[in-house]
Amino acid sequence: MGIKPLKVSEVNQYIKKTFAGDWLLSNIKVEGEISNFKHHYSGHMYFSLKDDKGKLKCVMFKSDNRLVNFELKDGLKIIVTGYISVYEKEGNYQLYAKKIEESGIGDLFLAFEKLKAKLEKEGLFDPENKKELPYLPKKVGVVTSSTGAAIKDIITVIKRRFPLTNILIYPVLVQGVQAPKEIVEGLKYLDDRDDIDVIITGRGGGSIEELFAFNDESVARTIYNMRKPVISAVGHETDFTIADFVADLRAPTPSAAAELATPELSELKENLERMFARLGKDCKHILNDYNLKLEYIKRGLDFYNPINQLKERIQEQDDLFKKLSQLMEIKFKRERDKVENIFSKLRYLSPTSLLDRGYSILLDEKDNMINSVNDLSIDKELKLLIKDGMIKVKVVKINKGEFYYEEK
Repeated sequence: MGIKPLKVSEVNQYIKKTFAGDWLLSNIKVEGEISNFKHHYSGHMYFSLKDDKGKLKCVMFKSDNRLVNFELKDGLKIIVTGYISVYEKEGNYQLYAKKIEESGIGDLFLAFEKLKAKLEKEGLFDPENKKELPYLPKKVGVVTSSTGAAIKDIITVIKRRFPLTNILIYPVLVQGVQAPKEIVEGLKYLDDRDDIDVIITGRGGGSIEELFAFNDESVARTIYNMRKPVISAVGHETDFTIADFVADLRAPTPSAAAELATPELSELKENLERMFARLGKDCKHILNDYNLKLEYIKRGLDFYNPINQLKERIQEQDDLFKKLSQLMEIKFKRERDKVENIFSKLRYLSPTSLLDRGYSILLDEKDNMINSVNDLSIDKELKLLIKDGMIKVKVVKINKGEFYYEEK
């Protein structure tokens, strides 16, 4: 007969009972470095203990971790007292912590801090050495794992934001002994290509040891010596690596790196529309200003134009001639009035004026005017000039010294 197959849950229960029956595993102390620490909103703590050769998952429930009187964080070296058991649902064994004591800073964390201080002293983190990212990258190079979620996030974001940008992926290991070497080779390869505008390197989140490929000195120095700008996108927002400090720009996640590397196409269109509208307004203002300047210059040219000045002189001449004509007319009228006045006086004094008033003029045969009786003689023939004719008369009587009037 064959062996009866067991259910998965039965296997997990058996292993759990075996662990519980082991005197060493039921009450154990483990020393290691905290990695991937998370304090859940429920109050429970989840983390891993690790050394340079292995890693052990741990959990410390809220009822137990209240007694911990110091802050737990990645890189801290501690001693955990508890027991090893199986989480049946997942089939994972883990250390259930009942007590935690501080042992010191972990070796990996010390190595991280030592390298960080060394490179910072050499100036590899200085802001003035950071290169600016291109505004419109034609091609983005990516150095990361070809199977992780990071590359999928980068491709999705770039194609959504700016589909005109091409993506060149250099697949590498992102953790393990060979990872730093492959990352360096990928960075150098993309840096030597003329068609790459910006490079993203990184991976998804993980524990300190999982991210440690990006804490490698050779990776840091390669990034520093790159000609092309590099965006480091290692881990999540709370995870920092040496690559983050050396890179020209640090992104909290691979998705954020893709957003930093490319512009938003819709925003570019909106900006172009605003710039075009502003350009139209500016051109209109400039044209208006030039039109005003041209009008001003034209008025100046018109003012100094010899033809226009000649026209003005002709007009001035016409005005002067008009004024002269008016003055001549006034002068002529004034002189005419004087002549008419003199003529009126002369006419009043004229002999003919006397005739008009009923007087007559006595003339001799030679038409000389007789103004005295001494010029007369009896029977002398004379001419008597009156208003409307002449009468011939003869002297019949002469009276001297008085007016003579003979009645009929």
